[in-house]
Amino acid sequence: MAETKAVYYGTGRRKTSVARVRVVPGNGTCTVNGRVAADYFGREALVTFAEQPFKVTETVGRFDVIAKIHGGGMSGQAGALRHGIARALLDAGDEYRGELKRAGLLRRDPRMVERKKYGLKKARKRPQFSKR
Repeated sequence: MAETKAVYYGTGRRKTSVARVRVVPGNGTCTVNGRVAADYFGREALVTFAEQPFKVTETVGRFDVIAKIHGGGMSGQAGALRHGIARALLDAGDEYRGELKRAGLLRRDPRMVERKKYGLKKARKRPQFSKR
C-alpha cells in the first residue's frame, strides 16, 4: 500500500491578490507559480515577509510550499502568500494557532485601494484651484 504524504491547504488574500497554498512536510523550498520564490518576487524582503509564519511558529525548513498566486502586484501577492501559509499551518496543527494569532497572521489585511471619485483627479486629489 502506498503511503500518502500529508498536504495542508490554505487560501490567502491581500488587496486584489489571491494565493492558493499547499504546505507539505519537506526541507523548506518555496515554489510560486512554478518558480522559486526568490526568482518570482525578485526581492529578498518580500520572500522574508511571506515566510514569516514559519519563523513565528519555529518551523523553518520543515515544510515545502507550493503556491499559485494571481491578481495584484508583488507586494499584495507576498501578503497573500503569507496569509495562505499561516492558514495552511493552522490546518497542519492546532498548536500553532496561539502564536499565529498573537503575531496577527491569521487576520486578512482589510486595506484596499480607495476608489476614484468624480470631479477629482484621484481618490482624494483635487483639480488645481483657479482664482480667476
